[in-house]
Amino acid sequence: MSSHPSWPVIVVTGANGGIGLGICERLLVQLISTSPTDAQPNYSFHAQQKIDDDASFDGLTLILACRSRQRGEAARDKLYQLADKQVRYLKILPGYDGHAETFRKHLTIAVHTIDLSHIQTVFQFADEVTKTYPYVSHLICNAGVASFITLNWFLAIKQLAADWVEAVTAPIFYGQEVGQLTQDGLGWVWQCNVFGHYVLFRALKSHLAKYQTSTGARVIWMSSHESSPIFYDPADWQFVTSAHSYESSKFQVDLIAHQLDQASLQGSDGLSTRHLIVLPGVVGTNIASALLGTFTSICMILAFYLARFLGSPYHLISAFKASISAVHLCLVPLASLPAVSSAELDDSDPTATVEVGTRYVSECDRWGKERVGTMKLTRSKEHEKQCEDLLGHCERLFKAFCEAEGRSVPS
Repeated sequence: MSSHPSWPVIVVTGANGGIGLGICERLLVQLISTSPTDAQPNYSFHAQQKIDDDASFDGLTLILACRSRQRGEAARDKLYQLADKQVRYLKILPGYDGHAETFRKHLTIAVHTIDLSHIQTVFQFADEVTKTYPYVSHLICNAGVASFITLNWFLAIKQLAADWVEAVTAPIFYGQEVGQLTQDGLGWVWQCNVFGHYVLFRALKSHLAKYQTSTGARVIWMSSHESSPIFYDPADWQFVTSAHSYESSKFQVDLIAHQLDQASLQGSDGLSTRHLIVLPGVVGTNIASALLGTFTSICMILAFYLARFLGSPYHLISAFKASISAVHLCLVPLASLPAVSSAELDDSDPTATVEVGTRYVSECDRWGKERVGTMKLTRSKEHEKQCEDLLGHCERLFKAFCEAEGRSVPS
């Protein structure tokens, strides 16, 4: 498939619903506009607020990486309908310059299947992408799972009474299944949330490196407000015996993304592929709704609105609004982002944390107007050792799967 040498080719995992679909919708709305507002470096955290790179493109290839082809194709149809609706809207505005129609003409939305819980399909997906498209400009590692099986009402009432906003931002009252394995024999939550995306990045790494434009290739890693090292046991790095696999998987995402970003910046001779961490805020997605049921899910959404009214900036509720941080990082000039910290870790106290980077957070005001904020990314000497060990485990497993498939191990 042909593509203009600067047009984005964007892969979004879990693109048929939730935050993934919201990201795709927002990308279309932004790029169909002559001047995408999400590309503007106009927040206080930006290192510079002058744009030298033009984020306006006359075309886009959007790859929906979905487990179900049927749901992926339904999402593709919805996205095309959204694009057509935006074109009709922009055409009637005064001063319309024809960009929207040009962009729509060069818009390709493709569905490719992938199941992160089955590594063979991850390799097959990567093979299809590398054979079909000349490069990949963005990999958005959005898909994720949680093994929620129970809701502890006593803990829920206790946490809600103590801190309502915290309770509906990072709840501790969900019970999670222990011991779930994939057909590959790995921890289910770990493979779906961490290792599957690691394999996908490694398989597409050389294709990302081919996107040598001034905007640079980027990998967006989806973290969570529930990311926490509190429950993480390095000896159980696949969370097979963990009762807090979801929180630990997002902590691992933070570790891996930061380390890969540092390695890319230090080792690249050309334009490096950046690895950036996003927190989409709080949205009512299928992860919790499947456990709660219809009535309790409605109560959950009402609780989110109450939290926002009480001042929480993280309850965006809408997936389209929650996608602002991911889309902003896709489009904003990299030079405007905060510099990567080179702070020294404390050798005398392995648990002492220092700021080493930035996590980008979707936020909103009381009325739901979305914006992008930041949170400090901290790390200790202990975390550094945990990350080194984790990446070693991931790379050894990656090589083992390559050998089992009869594949050469990419550099």
